[in-house]
Amino acid sequence: MAKSPDDGGRTNLASCLVATAFLLLVVAAVAAALFVLFRPRDPQIQVSAVRLPGFAAANGTLRFTFDQYASVRNPNRAAFSHYDSTLQLVYAGNQVGFMFIPAGQIAGGRTQYMAASFAVDSFPQAAVPPAPGGTVEVDSRMRVKGRVRVLRFFTHHVEAVADCRVRVSSADGSVLGFRC
Repeated sequence: MAKSPDDGGRTNLASCLVATAFLLLVVAAVAAALFVLFRPRDPQIQVSAVRLPGFAAANGTLRFTFDQYASVRNPNRAAFSHYDSTLQLVYAGNQVGFMFIPAGQIAGGRTQYMAASFAVDSFPQAAVPPAPGGTVEVDSRMRVKGRVRVLRFFTHHVEAVADCRVRVSSADGSVLGFRC
């Protein structure tokens, strides 16, 4: 039997279509696997301790030094570069303390421990009814912003926030407990 001249062209076209479909399927599978393995996730903040050394309460005003110890975990496989991060202290709805957290980088899958300490200037004790047992409550908010570069090409902006309510004895400034 003699081959017609069009049979070779049809076979080549069909082979090219099958090969193209296979390559598209492989590219889609690789992209899906990379997305699952390298999906950017927000860092996790865990506050481990809060102290208020140098606490003083006199004439209806409060003054103290605020110390907070926290760990920031980067669950991503890529490094997390953080910048524009802050620690804010609020009492009775008013900001009484503020600190910028220096920029840095946390390697993939690693945890970085951070300690923040700053003096809180004297401020009037709120006219709100005192908390039970002669205590004062302050709120701390640690916000860590940054970015994760996936495969050195895709950039994903991430942010983590830890809001904590700290209960302090108004007599001596000892921390009675905190909840984040």
